[in-house]
Amino acid sequence: MALSQGKSPKKASSSKKSKEGDTTTRYIAIGMVVFVLATAGIFAFMNSQASKKLTIPSSVSKADGYAIVVNPTAPVRVDFWEDFQCPNCRNFEAVSNAYFDDLVKAKKIKAVYHPMSFLGPESVLAAQAAACTADEGKFVQMHTMLYANQPSSENSGAWTNDVLIKLATAAGANKSTVSKCITSGKYVNWAQKVEDDASKKGVSSTPTVYVNGKELNRAHYLDLAALKKDLAAAGVK
Repeated sequence: MALSQGKSPKKASSSKKSKEGDTTTRYIAIGMVVFVLATAGIFAFMNSQASKKLTIPSSVSKADGYAIVVNPTAPVRVDFWEDFQCPNCRNFEAVSNAYFDDLVKAKKIKAVYHPMSFLGPESVLAAQAAACTADEGKFVQMHTMLYANQPSSENSGAWTNDVLIKLATAAGANKSTVSKCITSGKYVNWAQKVEDDASKKGVSSTPTVYVNGKELNRAHYLDLAALKKDLAAAGVK
């Protein structure tokens, strides 16, 4: 009687594992669908901008490799090639951001930012969103905001236009103005120009930092004391 009323513990365990396995598989499948749809949406958005005329941010010139320039008349030039989705760039930022921000605020360096986008479509979205904030003099703040909120994985669908608008607004940009700029994809084509220029210059990894045209020792990137000595040697006081 008892045997007819239920299943053996072994069979019940097997059934439970099967259900758990089915549930896990279903969640993975759903996650993959969301990822594919998000990526497809980003590509569709960028493709829709491809035929538009090139528009560049107000602080950008071809002579500077289409980079965003802060303090154009400062005595020491520092070029930063980076990708906002790059984990190594985030690590470099964690070590040196406050130091370089102070130099920028004190107008001791001509900061030349080359936001690259070789890691994928969300790098393009982040770069062009940062360019939108540059028009309002908020690029440095957005630069910090993007690394502070870098997704744990690349092109996961985490950086949408809506999310980037929130970050740009938090960085101090006017919500109405920056929303229009970001959603229109105003600087998507500009992002490709930055990437093309980096390729011509032989920059193939991020971060890459030059001071007055000379590449910094990569062994110093995560050593703040060494970075400060390098900049001092270049004339930063």
